Amino acid sequence: MNHEPDPPPFDPTNWQESLKQWIKDTPPPPPARLLSGRIPLGWWEEAFTYRPNSSEKRGHPCGAHQMLTIVAYDITDRKRLTKVAKFCEDHGIRVQYSVFECRLEADRFDTFWTGLEEIIDPTTDRLIAYKICLSCAAEIRSAGTQVHQEKVVAYVF
Repeated sequence: MNHEPDPPPFDPTNWQESLKQWIKDTPPPPPARLLSGRIPLGWWEEAFTYRPNSSEKRGHPCGAHQMLTIVAYDITDRKRLTKVAKFCEDHGIRVQYSVFECRLEADRFDTFWTGLEEIIDPTTDRLIAYKICLSCAAEIRSAGTQVHQEKVVAYVF
């Protein structure tokens, strides 16, 4: 007879606490046993288990799959400056002369960053990217004629 406690009720008004409690109360999956001699039992759960990141465990959903990334640069050579600007325009929106907002999936960001590193001269140029989770990005304030990316309208690959 299995005497596992009932899962705690989900509270939609306080999902962070519910998530923390669920993480704490969820037992680890049982060790794999073979089903029909070939497929291990529990393989589906093991393969597709949602594993919250450290921010989610603390109740803050940073580290989401898609992040708002602020990219800023100082490039010393005009030719490289033009290349970096065009490269950034392909991935985001210009908000200042040398500052872009990009909303990218984690794997797309890695490709984007590698492309930028291939263009710059690391001995004279400066390049920085700040990742901001989408829930924090909703709190961004702007004034005047400032333009920034409110939300993604479409993805073009």
